Amino acid sequence: MTVEPIRDKAYINKMYDLLNEKDEKYALLFKFGLNTGLRISDIIPTKVGNIYHNDSFREYFVLKEKKTGKEKKIKINDTLKDAVYSYIKNNNLTEESYLFHSRKGQNIGRVQAYRVLKECADSIGLENFGTHSLRKTWGYWTYKASKYNVGLIMDTFNHSSPKITLLYIGINQDEKDELYSLVQL
Repeated sequence: MTVEPIRDKAYINKMYDLLNEKDEKYALLFKFGLNTGLRISDIIPTKVGNIYHNDSFREYFVLKEKKTGKEKKIKINDTLKDAVYSYIKNNNLTEESYLFHSRKGQNIGRVQAYRVLKECADSIGLENFGTHSLRKTWGYWTYKASKYNVGLIMDTFNHSSPKITLLYIGINQDEKDELYSLVQL
């Protein structure tokens, strides 16, 4: 199964609300992925101090990507800042705390993150969902909001061609679907 981006904001809102009811940690994980475009393996080991230091947000969230080994700098947007700040305060987290902590004191695992997110997606009827859907969703909505600046998204994802990026974020199929609905004889 190929996972897909979430193309409908109503599903994004439903999923966020459901995750928030279940455990605000997973709602924040969902929001974090949607707003950064990072892989789940780069999100879950985040410590509070990586993004929030001395009672203010760092200018950039800087990390070394697990898959590529490359350094990545991300400017955290206001929506994500608000969610992270509330979560830190509600849970009395320190700079040394994992943002996505497990009961064992470490960060949650990829499998656990997948299990919770997938269960939620299934319960609202969202098909072809996996943790990578968060990254693809960021790419999909950023592509649309940037007025189709595939080059910038390609660079952000470290892809080698625009074609790969468009396939990755599901634009190709969207465009084909749109073509079939244009002509109705």
